[in-house]
Amino acid sequence: MSTSPLAMRLGPISAAGPGTLYQQIVEALKREVAAGRLAPGTALPSFRVLAQELLVSLITVKRAYEELERAGIIYRRQGLGTFVAERGHDRTRAVQRARALEALTAAVRAGREAGMSNRELQQALRQALSQLTGHDEHTREAV
Repeated sequence: MSTSPLAMRLGPISAAGPGTLYQQIVEALKREVAAGRLAPGTALPSFRVLAQELLVSLITVKRAYEELERAGIIYRRQGLGTFVAERGHDRTRAVQRARALEALTAAVRAGREAGMSNRELQQALRQALSQLTGHDEHTREAV
C-alpha cells in the first residue's frame, strides 16, 4: 500500500515524538492548514486510511479528528468524508498567534527576572528576528 502525500507531510508520528500520538496528528494537521497546504474544502483521508498510513490506531485518528472538529478546523459530512473547514486556516492562525503572544510574554517575564531593561529586551527581540529572517539592521521594520 502506498502512503498518501498528506500522510508523508504529517509523519512521522511516533511514540518517541513530543506529546501523545493523537496530539502529534492534531498539531501536524493544524500546521498544514495554517501554512495553506491544506486548503478549505480539501478532503482528508478516512480514519481507517490515515491510521493505516501513519501506523497508529483507528481510535488515535478518530480522537485527533474529533478535537480538530471541535476547534472548527475540520468538519465531517456523514457518508461524504472529512474536510478542511472554510475558516480552518483563520482559526488555526488565531491559536498560533495566541501561543506566540504567550511565549513572548513568558520571554519578557524571564528577561525581567534576569534584570533586563526594556532596551535590552527590545535588542534581544531584534537580534532574534534578525537571526530568523537573515536580514540586516537596515532591511528590518522598526521594533
